[in-house]
Amino acid sequence: MEIFTGIELGFATALSFQNLIYCFVGALLGTMIGVLPGLGPVATIALLLPLTFALPPIPALIMLAGIYYGAQYGGSTTAILINVPGESSSVVTALDGYQMARRGRAGAALAIAALGSFFAGTVATFLLALFAPPLAEIALTFGPAEYFSLMVVGLIASVTLASGSVLKALAMVVLGLLLGLTGQDIYSGMPRLTFGSASLIDGYEFVAVAMGIFGLGEIIRNLEDESRPPMKVGTFSSLAPSREEVRRSIKPVLRGTVLGSLLGILPGGGALLSSFASYSMEKKLSKHPEEFGRGAVEGVAGPESANNAGAQTSFIPMLTLGIPSNPVMALMIGAMIIQGITPGPDIITSQPDLFWGLIASMWIGNFMLVLLNLPLIGMWVRLVTVPYHLLFPIIVMVCCIGVYSAENNVANVTTMAVFGAAGYLLAKLDFEPAPFLLGFVIGPMVEEYLRRAMLLSEGDPTVFITRPISAGLLMIAAIALVVVALPSINSVRDVVFRE
Repeated sequence: MEIFTGIELGFATALSFQNLIYCFVGALLGTMIGVLPGLGPVATIALLLPLTFALPPIPALIMLAGIYYGAQYGGSTTAILINVPGESSSVVTALDGYQMARRGRAGAALAIAALGSFFAGTVATFLLALFAPPLAEIALTFGPAEYFSLMVVGLIASVTLASGSVLKALAMVVLGLLLGLTGQDIYSGMPRLTFGSASLIDGYEFVAVAMGIFGLGEIIRNLEDESRPPMKVGTFSSLAPSREEVRRSIKPVLRGTVLGSLLGILPGGGALLSSFASYSMEKKLSKHPEEFGRGAVEGVAGPESANNAGAQTSFIPMLTLGIPSNPVMALMIGAMIIQGITPGPDIITSQPDLFWGLIASMWIGNFMLVLLNLPLIGMWVRLVTVPYHLLFPIIVMVCCIGVYSAENNVANVTTMAVFGAAGYLLAKLDFEPAPFLLGFVIGPMVEEYLRRAMLLSEGDPTVFITRPISAGLLMIAAIALVVVALPSINSVRDVVFRE
């Protein structure tokens, strides 16, 4: 009954005029920028995060959540229309979605993607409402040792789910941890890693780092890429999918929803893993696997449902445990901290209107996205055709204004520029920025809980293995790291991500 009471409170909060407006604005902005090639949900939220500084907490977080799943919808649009995924989890959608567009079934592919995403997002949001409170109660039993071990699991998971070299992913996590510790010591107040710069006493500005790594870094890469495919959208004479396409999509949507909901809870990027896992599963279960890669509707329905379900359930560890399961949730935690909110299990009881209002807004936002994406397909196509040399100066200007307005500090603009160049170089060297951002956000919390656990145990390091939950979590982290480091597993993993 408490769940139904909470959902009632959530809808009462989310259906207020102000929150409805910001939910719509978030969904619209997320879809528009998600449509732009090279900008996904991480870059979208990083670019627009400064806009929420002057807003109250509830509408600010509702808008950011809308931007997240709005960008997920938009990413599939570019993947289907021009074979350029708007974000990483839409890579799989491009395999068959673009082939459907070339056959003149772009409208049907977009409709299947939108409707499958709506169903998956609705079900996953229900799971979020159902399982988040019990997880929060369990989290209240956690002490500093358990939280430290849980964050170690999250960091290791970000390594295991990153594509490419495990060693490079570990290096990015360590780099993020080190830079996250820049500033004053949490207990003594002594400056660390500031190199004598007064502007680094408070550490690197989170928004500047995120916008530099993901925003400017992606812009530089897109300017360098001259091999963009020509605009080929097929025909839109029939937006509605045929009865046969709907029939073939039902089971992939159901399977993708279940798979994405489960994998989305895991720290480390459930939406991306869900789309790859769904595509692989559908290909194995299909009676006609040879159709995959040539325009199989199952290759659109399954992955799109899986990545949207994974995106919704990734809010569970963020809201209940204060642990970001992917870079977007790391940005959301940053937004909550900026608003003076400490993410964790207490948020359900201390701010129930925020917690349940955010959940209810996801149902409303998913419905809005269906209404936006189905009739406005033609507009998204025109937006994509804007020449990039006209588009990128506007994006850079928004970045600079947003970073400066965060603290009215020119040093933040410099920080963004430096991390933008670093993001470009890291991408050229095949270093992924996602583990870096997770390490940067979690680093200060890892240090805090490590030192707090050591203080409570009077310096005894065995506290992490004598407490059952902590020991179990560390064992999970060790097993995950060993498995992913095995040559046979690692080689298969690389082949999957290349495909």
